[in-house]
Amino acid sequence: MARTVADFLLQRLTDWGVKHIYGYPGDGINGILCALDRALDRFTFIQVRHEEEAAFMACAHAKFTGEVGVCLSTSGPGAIHLLNGAL
Repeated sequence: MARTVADFLLQRLTDWGVKHIYGYPGDGINGILCALDRALDRFTFIQVRHEEEAAFMACAHAKFTGEVGVCLSTSGPGAIHLLNGAL
């Protein structure tokens, strides 16, 4: 099977020890979500109701565990909402 850029992105996250990804799905990240579906043995995807919530959860995960916190959202308004939650 051919590997996509999203597969390489998830491999890098695996190399960094990431096990949890908090996010809000959308059309702009379908490639990453498909790759994430293929890698469910390595990751837990926690779907949230709002992008800010994903950022809050990733920040809390990083602060309380010392691990890398990862949040995922679509571009445009979704990315701005992630910034609001990370501040």
